[in-house]
Amino acid sequence: MLTFIGLGLHDEKDISLKGLETVRAADIVYLEFYTSCLMGAGLEKLEAFYGKPVTLLNREDVEQNPFWLENAVRQNVVFLTGGDTMASTTHVDLRIRAADMGIETRLIHGSSITSAVFGLSGLQNYRFGKSVSIPFPYVSSRGNRVVTETPYNTIKFNQQNGLHTLVFLDIHKDHGFMTVTEALRLLLEVENKKNEGVMKNRIVVGIARAGSPDSCVKADFAENADRFDLGGPLHILVVPGELHFIEAEALVKLAGAPAVLLGNAEKKSELP
Repeated sequence: MLTFIGLGLHDEKDISLKGLETVRAADIVYLEFYTSCLMGAGLEKLEAFYGKPVTLLNREDVEQNPFWLENAVRQNVVFLTGGDTMASTTHVDLRIRAADMGIETRLIHGSSITSAVFGLSGLQNYRFGKSVSIPFPYVSSRGNRVVTETPYNTIKFNQQNGLHTLVFLDIHKDHGFMTVTEALRLLLEVENKKNEGVMKNRIVVGIARAGSPDSCVKADFAENADRFDLGGPLHILVVPGELHFIEAEALVKLAGAPAVLLGNAEKKSELP
């Protein structure tokens, strides 16, 4: 048996009771923290809470050579991830591999950054379009610095359809955790190059440390990237599309957005 368990958003206590019972009853416990991680709990803290050893897997162990799956043929194995399980394509691939090996699988879900964003920002979940990730710039084989335009283009597509965009920010072994300020600077860099008005005069929402006691939510114009000093990681960005007046009121009163937002949204008096 292989059980995938989502650990939630912040620390060791975010796991569900069902998940905790399953971890403590497992023969072997594995953990990956490269797609997401708990800023309030590291490996040692988790092991102390569970009362048993936890093996930390790297990217290669999960994506390229998941040798450990063999253990689940005859033993009760648990695979832990930050947030909700199956949020990453990598985890779906593992479940498919397990099925091909005749291994029974089970899912125990955890709180997700996706649903947390809806609650913290006041933006409605059914008004979101395709989500996207912003990676750190990289150096091409010719030595050129490359900033991907995919996030910008995705935001543009969603805006054309009146939809909000959830933007995940990169976690990199060398560069660390991307901040909202860094993400906005990259989007504005693409804006200056393409000049398509996607980010111009656009209210955006920055969220930090969702699920923790000191979570932070701030809304402002994208051009004011330097004002998004949200403190420590993890950060996530939302670029709203058309706003219902209740969404606009939430951003003004709960996230400190400029009051001008209310006037722009008052015309949309009915929920779609």
